[in-house]
Amino acid sequence: MKTLLCLFLSLLLLSGCTTVQAREKSTYLDVFDTVTTIIGDTAAAEEIHDELLRYHRLFDIYNTYEGLNNLKTVNDRAGIAPVEVDEAVIELLSDCMEYYRLTDGRVNIAMGSVLRLWHTAREESLLYPESAYIPSADALSEAAEHTDIANLIIDREHSTVYLADGEMSLDVGAVAKGWAAQKAAESAPEGMLLSLGGNVVATGPKEEDTPWTVGVQDPHGGGLFETIPLYEGAMVTSGDYQRTYTVNGTEYPHIIDPETGMPAMLWSSVTVTCPDSGLADALSTALFLMPFEEGMALCEICGAEALYVDKDGNRFSTEDH
Repeated sequence: MKTLLCLFLSLLLLSGCTTVQAREKSTYLDVFDTVTTIIGDTAAAEEIHDELLRYHRLFDIYNTYEGLNNLKTVNDRAGIAPVEVDEAVIELLSDCMEYYRLTDGRVNIAMGSVLRLWHTAREESLLYPESAYIPSADALSEAAEHTDIANLIIDREHSTVYLADGEMSLDVGAVAKGWAAQKAAESAPEGMLLSLGGNVVATGPKEEDTPWTVGVQDPHGGGLFETIPLYEGAMVTSGDYQRTYTVNGTEYPHIIDPETGMPAMLWSSVTVTCPDSGLADALSTALFLMPFEEGMALCEICGAEALYVDKDGNRFSTEDH
């Protein structure tokens, strides 16, 4: 799965605002395989966590849960039969179809067969670095034959999902955390902050005129190179500085370009801010794969702002455009 790398800062250190010190900070480790932090009312945080945990199980492609049809169930029954699923799964996959259209195929949740090859290669290479490898061109080419999103059949009337290609599999790692965070935020009280492994969502300012302050990690130095005020909405970063592995001196990041089947090498990080966390999640992936001008055009269509860092440490943003 993709790791979204917007660094959620200690708000006390950044703001120096005493009202923040009175707010409760709840941390969870069982949601989307990442550290989840919720700042605000404790009771509300527990309800948000429960909702996020439900989404985590529904969108899981690795594990099964008794009495629950999730995306692993859908993948396991590819080419066999439709699977009746929760309405949240229908909504997520429908939105992902729209993200696919909006990004001209750069966000493609039908890439599971290709992503699985890279996931396996990365995990095995990290365990045994002396024999690190990348997937073969032939294996990637064969897997790419099973990534046509047109084979994802969503039946809203009967609440079913069917993969018409028996070798196809879904992987929603590019959008699941952001989408889930958005849904949870929509039912949360105002003035709360959610951070799911770097997917940051604010349900309103800390106070009437005081924003939350979120930092962006320097992809080349590990510290912070920018802080962004966030009154409401989402901020998500995609980067090449985590979940990488090295083969023969070359570092391979985890974000895979659907056109080539290979890791994207254009940018070091792309940070997106926009009102919707699911869209921000999708855009951060798409922009990471695009030249700057093309990305700016997409940001304009979506009402989003973006901050880029290239391989040499140069910065570009929508403000420069």
